[in-house]
Amino acid sequence: MAVNLRIPGPTACPEDVLLAGAKPMVNHRGPEFRELITRVNQRLKTIFQTKNDVVMLTTSGTGGLEAAIVNTLSPSDKLLAVSVGAFGDRFASIGEAYGARVIKQNYAWGEAADPDAIRKALRDDPEIKAVAITHNETSTGVTNDLQAIARVVREHDRLLLVDAVSSLSCIPLPVDGWDCDVVVTGSQKGFMIPPGLAFVSVGPRAWDASKKAKMPRFYFDFERHRRSFEAGETPWTPAVSLFFSLDLALDKMLAEGMENVYERHARLGALTRREAKSLGFKLVCKDERFASNTVTAMYVPEGVQDRALRTMLRTDENVVVAGGQGQLTGKIIRIGHMGYVSEDDILDATRALRRTLEKLAATTAQTPH
Repeated sequence: MAVNLRIPGPTACPEDVLLAGAKPMVNHRGPEFRELITRVNQRLKTIFQTKNDVVMLTTSGTGGLEAAIVNTLSPSDKLLAVSVGAFGDRFASIGEAYGARVIKQNYAWGEAADPDAIRKALRDDPEIKAVAITHNETSTGVTNDLQAIARVVREHDRLLLVDAVSSLSCIPLPVDGWDCDVVVTGSQKGFMIPPGLAFVSVGPRAWDASKKAKMPRFYFDFERHRRSFEAGETPWTPAVSLFFSLDLALDKMLAEGMENVYERHARLGALTRREAKSLGFKLVCKDERFASNTVTAMYVPEGVQDRALRTMLRTDENVVVAGGQGQLTGKIIRIGHMGYVSEDDILDATRALRRTLEKLAATTAQTPH
């Protein structure tokens, strides 16, 4: 029985996409790879809905976030870091590690960021150079209103750095339409391939900022990557196998049609939330207008231990879900529904969850007090 991997990344991958990654190696400085990355890059721009440069990094999504910071800021620059969960906190921590003066705008976990509060922060402090925001927060199952936030940032002419690791390719994010400066995503979420690649769209204002940015950078230097791409290469050895897989995965996504991809994720997100509530779970997301269509976070029912629930799901049902992070550790489970996922996958998982809850309840009832 195949494992139903329902975590928010790495996500399940189509078998033919995995097999594509097993192709024989090619010279990463040769014509075959040059054709491959040129073809892949053009289709990535279609997914990003941008005419901007898209930098392809062999790294995780966090590496892409670090690249966004170090290519646009200098030590002592002010960065407004808007956080609604664990990954918003991580974005802020990267800025702090490189010496930025980070101003945190924290929200209770389960809430979405308030564009008006961001507007006030930018109006009150003209020294803020950039805003870092997580579009889709997988620790809480909340999707921020990035379109409204981008509009506010543009009103005040600051840089907008977006963590779209768990949203882009699953949830609409028209980079050019919303005029975002830097948008980062990762291979192991909606792109249906294994971990190891990050993709970053870099707009004109971000390129201008990079010329003045003084934070140290080498491996993640966008300009090195741009110059190498113009020569049909990457500056450092790339994860060639992942590019083979990505080539086929992009074919599949564009054949389905991105509007259909977005609609499928919206449908599966609504289905997951509906099933969770029918089982008595309370969503972490406090306002379902901001509920994520790629991951659903839910509080474990009273009297149920999250580790026991997840362990029994895995051992008895072959369903793997994620636990909580940070302040929600031990309090929630999270079900991922992004990338290579269908309605049957979700229903199988929620039916297994129902059976497991019933087993745990029966065990509790039989335990002598």
